[in-house]
Amino acid sequence: MQRYYQSDNRDFTLLHGDCRELLTQFSYEFDMIFADPPYFLSSGGISYQSGEVVCVDKGEWDKSISAEELEAFNLEWLSLCREKLSPGGTIWVSGTHHNIFSVANQLKRLGYKLLNVITWAKTNPPPNISCRFFTHSTEFILWARREAKVPHYYDYQSMRQSNGGKQMTDVWSLPAIGRWEKSCGKHPTQKPLPLLSRILQASTQVGQRVLDPFAGSATTGIAASLLGRCFLGIDSSADFLDLAKARREELTDPHIRQDYLRRISATLDRQQTIK
Repeated sequence: MQRYYQSDNRDFTLLHGDCRELLTQFSYEFDMIFADPPYFLSSGGISYQSGEVVCVDKGEWDKSISAEELEAFNLEWLSLCREKLSPGGTIWVSGTHHNIFSVANQLKRLGYKLLNVITWAKTNPPPNISCRFFTHSTEFILWARREAKVPHYYDYQSMRQSNGGKQMTDVWSLPAIGRWEKSCGKHPTQKPLPLLSRILQASTQVGQRVLDPFAGSATTGIAASLLGRCFLGIDSSADFLDLAKARREELTDPHIRQDYLRRISATLDRQQTIK
């Protein structure tokens, strides 16, 4: 299978194509999967960014589809991902109300065990320009394990310690991506590094394998590289994979790597302080 990119130390690999096709072509197992699948919202809507009204269309990959098509899409990729998880492996799936209920239904249908529904409360959400409903300020992240009766890994002590000695709840107050995360460019649905770092620290150990079937600019992979995990990312866009490659190569500079780790830690510590 042709690799689109692989880092020199082989901890970060990218594949170009549709994950529904590529996942059938190898037999590797992964300890954790993070997926931010298309929300299928690109239908001419508008939003507010950096003081300007902008179109929120993301591209052809995010064009609106029917409810039936959404169910079939989520069933297909979640089924393929389940086959790629180790028996004690877990999957995290990010979404909004537009797609997350469909994802939850398919997880149950396929035999996954739902562990948590994380509510990510954004500390800096974009304003609601229509002023006709409440401002959208949250996303949901489902955490599930492959098997109902096979134990999964959860670093309870680390999460408790990072939460001031208290049990961490399923509501996380974290900002969206900062300017420092856009040094190589920006993906339209890019997730913040502190968010992915917490997810990886909570559910994986150093050296374990992580898969992202909708990698985009590979925030999952950048966090994995920073934390000593091995990453495989798949995306259908060569432009996004080029951005992911540039982000990974940026980490070969030890000063940048240390700066990213410092900023991630500072962000997570700051959120603990303001609770």
